[in-house]
Amino acid sequence: MRLKKPMIAVSTVALLTLAACGGGSSSGPPGATASGNFTGGAAGAGQDPNRTAPAAEAAGVQKGGTLLVQTFGGLTTMDPTEAYYVDTGSILSAYVVRSLTQYVWDDQTKDMVLVPDLATDLGTPNSDYTEWTFTLRDGIKYENGQAVTPEDIKYGIERSFDRETFPGGATYSNDYFLDGDKYKGPYKSGSDYKGVVIDGNNITIKMARPFPDMPYWGAFAAMSPIPPGKDSDPATYRLHPWATGPYKFDQYTPNKSLTLVKNDQWDPNTDPGRHQYLDEIDFNFNTPQAKTEQTLLSDNGDAANTLTYNNVTTTNYGSFAGSDTNQLVTGSSPCTAMWMMDMRKIKDKDVREALAWAYPYKDVYAASGLITNVTSIPGTNVMPPGIQGREDYEAPPGHQPGQTDPAKAKALLEKANAVGYEIKFLYRTDDPLNVAGKDQIVKGLEKAGFKATPVATTLAQYADVRADPNTDINVRAYGWCSDWPSGATWIPPLFHSTDIKNVGFEANQMGFNEPSVDKQIDQILASPVEEQPAAWNKLGQDIQEKWFPFFVTYYYGVAMIRGTNVQGMNDDPVFGMPTWKDIWLKQS
Repeated sequence: MRLKKPMIAVSTVALLTLAACGGGSSSGPPGATASGNFTGGAAGAGQDPNRTAPAAEAAGVQKGGTLLVQTFGGLTTMDPTEAYYVDTGSILSAYVVRSLTQYVWDDQTKDMVLVPDLATDLGTPNSDYTEWTFTLRDGIKYENGQAVTPEDIKYGIERSFDRETFPGGATYSNDYFLDGDKYKGPYKSGSDYKGVVIDGNNITIKMARPFPDMPYWGAFAAMSPIPPGKDSDPATYRLHPWATGPYKFDQYTPNKSLTLVKNDQWDPNTDPGRHQYLDEIDFNFNTPQAKTEQTLLSDNGDAANTLTYNNVTTTNYGSFAGSDTNQLVTGSSPCTAMWMMDMRKIKDKDVREALAWAYPYKDVYAASGLITNVTSIPGTNVMPPGIQGREDYEAPPGHQPGQTDPAKAKALLEKANAVGYEIKFLYRTDDPLNVAGKDQIVKGLEKAGFKATPVATTLAQYADVRADPNTDINVRAYGWCSDWPSGATWIPPLFHSTDIKNVGFEANQMGFNEPSVDKQIDQILASPVEEQPAAWNKLGQDIQEKWFPFFVTYYYGVAMIRGTNVQGMNDDPVFGMPTWKDIWLKQS
């Protein structure tokens, strides 16, 4: 899964046994302590296939009011087929579009649980998980009163194959569904896709290979119903997807603002997870973080009804953490930040390892407004805590999480006869915290014997410039997030070879192309499901030991802030975002 714009990246393939996924959650918050430190746990692994509608209301809930959401950086496309970032995915799935399944917050386990949504349960597989049958509920309507049909679900699934029209979307349909390597979506291949069979209200999805985790993919916005034909023209649908959830688009200006209002065609008696507590939700995507934090510190007037899903900065963390107003929401996130080194350009492994020793982790955290062990947790394994089979290891050998050692870096450069090696990386001129972090990176790299050359771009251009294989840089700061707690949502999308020349960068922005790794990925996917968690961890470690194409800069943690009227807001560890469905406003 992709990070919030502009930091970026949800994944490509995953296999977990339903027994392993359905065993419930650990007691206590998964993946985080009260301070935000990771402790492990598989976020969102629990399932409740028998959850019924309507969703139980929170004790003491008050209805009404306008929730104000202030953030910066804008959103990527809001077309459900391409909503593969943690912010777009969580907002659409919570408020606007419904899918086969959904996640809901469990206040006892402090985790998200997978429950039914448009389907009456979590689906029924055949014996080898190559077919899944879902039964759709009756009475589901779009915002205009038009009934949702099984054919609309089929059309939404067909759209999910189209990598040309929706290049930023997830590729699970292509990777697992029948003819996913051939069918190109309805705009190129027509709507006669044979992999979805409709029988009354039953929808059977046929797979090319076993996919035990279909219920999890079923929760994504890409699995939502979409009206066929001109009503869902990609050029316009991204600006106003038809609502099936409790809220619909009222006004939307991309990268600036979004207003959601009540959808009077949503029936709570068909929905086991959502509520319609609020009258309206107003998003402002151009609010500087410093202004947002000062607004929330004041907690006056509209500030009491405001939240931000951006992490609080070090400047004001102490004020919120030490306050008795309970405005700070901490927890875990499924995401890893890393430096991906372009294997086409930085060809010497010693130089790549030198970068890991030279990087000034803690200085960058501080300058960038991150809080060590709260919103930035040092690490080495690409997979964050909470992934099944994950173990800690040193990468490079002897390197501890967050350790900077200029002398060791310089020694490696001398060994490679590469002192003065030029490192080119992007920074965003209109993001003051990013500029401050850039300055610390330059100091750290030059202290270790590198030549550091920052390359200027902007918030609006950053993602596209970074994804261009021809951009004149040799390191890319990148982030990746779990779709669910499996190594298969990490290793295949990040390390499977990519056709950079014809396709460009996808998740693998290292240009890492190793046929032997591709073969091992295919072997693991074909192996017994219970053996896969350990195998993914081992392959990830082997990649680091043999090639070292990246290093972890930190794991994400969550420290969001809210006004004192904002109730029901917890950390959704599946997205690292607010628990949108449960939020209500205390009325004065």
